[in-house]
Amino acid sequence: MIKQLLSAVLFMVALCAQAQVINIDSAELARLAASGVTVIDIRTEPEWKETGVVSGSKLLTFFDEKGRADPPAWLAKVKAVAQPDQPVVLICRSGNRTRAATQFLSQQGYKTVYNVTGGLLEWRKEGRAVVPAAP
Repeated sequence: MIKQLLSAVLFMVALCAQAQVINIDSAELARLAASGVTVIDIRTEPEWKETGVVSGSKLLTFFDEKGRADPPAWLAKVKAVAQPDQPVVLICRSGNRTRAATQFLSQQGYKTVYNVTGGLLEWRKEGRAVVPAAP
């Protein structure tokens, strides 16, 4: 009985420790970016060059062109631009890749992680500005 109770308590603590992943649209992305929340574009370099990026985005590829990821290496790069107690926004082309990346960050202790559900496709469709990717 005590083991079951302890397991239940530990499970609840683990749930509370995970980040809150919040799905947002382009309008909310614009608001958050304007307020200084770190925006991380997880697409590949060719994608950044082809379409441009949201101004101020940190360019940190999660999945490479072959669909491979190195989550520990990526996490180290994320920690260089945003700490776990700071909110962070992730964007990709359409919002699919960011689902995996936001879940990963939540499991790593990031408290508030935003997922742009429509990605850069929605951002551009709405006529929002992009800038060339910095080399």
